[in-house]
Amino acid sequence: MHPQHSSTLIAECRARAVELLRANLSPAGILAAAPTAHARERGYAAIFGRDAAICAIGMELSGDRELQLAAATGLQRLAAHQAANGQIAKFVDGEHDSADFWYLGCIDATLWWLIAIALLDGGGKRGLKERYEPQILRAVQWLEAQEHQRFFLLQQNEASDWADIMPRSGFVLYTNALWYWVKKIFALPRSSETLENFNGLFHPFSAGLAEYRRARLLADYALQRARRRDLYLSFVNFSFFGDEGDVFGNVLALLCGLATPGMAQLVIETLLKEQVHEPYPVRAVCEPILQTDMLWRPYMSRHEQNFAWQYHNGGIWPMVGGFWVLALVRSGYRDLAWSELAKLARAAALNDWEFNEWLHGETFVPSGMPHQSWNAATFLWAEHALRTGEDMFGE
Repeated sequence: MHPQHSSTLIAECRARAVELLRANLSPAGILAAAPTAHARERGYAAIFGRDAAICAIGMELSGDRELQLAAATGLQRLAAHQAANGQIAKFVDGEHDSADFWYLGCIDATLWWLIAIALLDGGGKRGLKERYEPQILRAVQWLEAQEHQRFFLLQQNEASDWADIMPRSGFVLYTNALWYWVKKIFALPRSSETLENFNGLFHPFSAGLAEYRRARLLADYALQRARRRDLYLSFVNFSFFGDEGDVFGNVLALLCGLATPGMAQLVIETLLKEQVHEPYPVRAVCEPILQTDMLWRPYMSRHEQNFAWQYHNGGIWPMVGGFWVLALVRSGYRDLAWSELAKLARAAALNDWEFNEWLHGETFVPSGMPHQSWNAATFLWAEHALRTGEDMFGE
């Protein structure tokens, strides 16, 4: 696409993203998607922990006063429904004012809530960290209860993070990238051990194996059988692991400061080689889990959703595409990042600017819930980073 046309498209997408987020505002906070009858039936017309947190950051960076004023509203509603043990709900139903914590417990809503509170607070300008200090302490305490006391990485059930019908369990890449970010933001203890063990377990091919014999046992299985060795493993459990190529987890490892410069370049080059950004950024995995694979679970066919090249199992996620652009910016690929942002705008423009939740990974047919809030928010986040050079991840 000609640079001028690309610039025009990006500008229009930015305006459309602001418009979509305004339309999806509710008194309780930003809804996951436009509140249609179908969205209500599927539970999308609610305040989701991870969605509201990611949206809050995009809303803050939007430059739109209405969105900035409403950015923390969903976080406040989630805080009001925090569990007694400190966990933040997967979602809060605004109409019935009730919280849902998911079948096996949603681990990443608490992580994203903490991240958004800290980033929106911006050094105390909103007073959020002070106002929610008791809730923050409980949230951190709940997460620390999930932390392995030798690896200093979070442990979780399968199907209990954003990829909620995928079989990742034990130590999960995506979750622990966020955990390290939380540790940095809140100056939590043992972050250096988290960093070391993250690289030792999720990329045992280049990292020195830890002296702790449990680490050697876990890593040995991957060293013997893994096929995709230029990316971080999607998860590591007692005797099995994921090497499908988790794009979101790998991108977050770069953004959250876990990858060395050499590893960061290897990840970017590998994802480009796998063409996860074509024709739109990005596919959720490099290679889907097939029904013949030992990792396949019957629940992956729930709603006929997670078959190969669909949903989290190889579908194209514009929300993750926003983080892909952010990773390119952070890694010095600015020209490519502008090109990818334009492709992200083209994906948003499908079906007259539907901002679809995901697209089929092979046919590219728009799928999932339309008018998805976090698609708009991550586009604004990525566009802001490219235009201003501001890095919300920091060091």
